[in-house]
Amino acid sequence: MRYEIYRNLRITEDFRVVDFTSEGKKGNISKRIVFSATEWKDVYNLAFGDIGANGEIDDFSISDNGDRNKILATVVDVVMAYTKRYPDRLIFFRGSTRERTRLYRMAVGINLRELSCDFDIYAFVGEDIMPFTPNMEMTAFLIKRKKV
Repeated sequence: MRYEIYRNLRITEDFRVVDFTSEGKKGNISKRIVFSATEWKDVYNLAFGDIGANGEIDDFSISDNGDRNKILATVVDVVMAYTKRYPDRLIFFRGSTRERTRLYRMAVGINLRELSCDFDIYAFVGEDIMPFTPNMEMTAFLIKRKKV
């Protein structure tokens, strides 16, 4: 993606947790990305959101800090690094709300050509998993880094 990214990443040794700070019109807001194993072999869930007062991810908060594209590009950059380190892992993600899933769908759709160079991108449609296409009705994503 050809967007500016945050470079102030704080990454755990196993790359499971990545923290960074959003800087914008509402000040500095702590963000967190977490990769966690799912019940499916080699599939890891990507959770993302603000770090709440309790130290946990709040994926329902709306920061509105004016840096949405920079944040999304940072998440993509982290996924690139994570899947480079763990190339056999698939990444599952969806928005915490229908509107956020739609935002992610639009962002992936706009950048599909570039993202498709590195990833096979799939969508959950009902009970089915199919190749992602822009504007499709879907509930979640599944991505896999392409073999080089």
